[in-house]
Amino acid sequence: LRLPLREGSARYRHGQFAAAAAKFSTALELCSKGFAMEDPLKSSPDDISRLASFIESKLVVCYLKLGQAGIALSHSHRSIIQNPSYFRNHLRQAACFRCLQRYSEAARSAMIADCLYILAGGTGLETSDLIQLYWQGLIQEALSGEGSFWVLYTPFEKEDQADKIKEANKTFAEKHPEYVQHIFTDPHGIHLLPERAESLPDQQYLLTLGFRDRDIGEMVEKAVTRQLPLCPEQKAPFSPSTEEETETFWENTGKKVMAVMDFIASTKIKDRRSPCARTIEQFHRANLLGRLQRGQEQSRVMTQAMAELATVPYLQRVSQEDDKLLQSLTADATDILAGRSGDRVWTKLRKV
Repeated sequence: LRLPLREGSARYRHGQFAAAAAKFSTALELCSKGFAMEDPLKSSPDDISRLASFIESKLVVCYLKLGQAGIALSHSHRSIIQNPSYFRNHLRQAACFRCLQRYSEAARSAMIADCLYILAGGTGLETSDLIQLYWQGLIQEALSGEGSFWVLYTPFEKEDQADKIKEANKTFAEKHPEYVQHIFTDPHGIHLLPERAESLPDQQYLLTLGFRDRDIGEMVEKAVTRQLPLCPEQKAPFSPSTEEETETFWENTGKKVMAVMDFIASTKIKDRRSPCARTIEQFHRANLLGRLQRGQEQSRVMTQAMAELATVPYLQRVSQEDDKLLQSLTADATDILAGRSGDRVWTKLRKV
């Protein structure tokens, strides 16, 4: 195992990124066959996972250098699954998303990286500030490319939330009259913004969204305000009967709704609905992609969902009930990736 790792590092230093990726892939294969430690009987699963994550992270950088951000993103998801608490894995994921111009998801990855850096006892304020500047820039990039919705963040302390939401909606309408076809404030999430640790360390915000298209706004609100982000209806357009109807729904509506959901997640570490709410959104997305026979895209979404699930316990406390749901959804994602079918937790949630 040491030999391909050394050769991969040497090729990388000489700018031979394709050759380096081949060597690291060989190392990863050896690792999966039980050659991760000199004495497998004395090694812990955590040690093996960290080593696999390290190799995956090397592959991320190689494929980014080769301009193949899609492949790099898949490796970044797997590096997080193997070692979800390491903040640099999430920064690499942010870089992959940014190369693919998926700025909201990149911003979320940077937000998680900053949170994990602080929780792990990172003492370098300069490092945290740099991560927050990156996070801030990604949020701005996400908004600059949007014309269908806009946002307003309102500082929130411990005031009456209902009154604060009414005030935020009114303020938004006054400031952004071109986005008033539908306005609502996220009632289930207290949002954070990338502000320097020494200035406003724990300032929380309410997020208000306004839309040019009433239908899109109403769909997003239904998805966000429910206890779990289940699709609002089991009839068309959320469960179209034909592949053609599904394609039309995804291109005209589904993509736009999911883009807003991704943006909402870019400043929200914890979700009052459920720690698994973000992942359930991705299960819905994967379900639609499966209907469209887009197997490769569906697999990438499920791998991303597994990375999210692996990270949840490091970001917030998880109740016994939520932990059971988290483990069940992880098993479901594994089954879906393996092509296995059955009456899983995800299937039951959809029926509800």
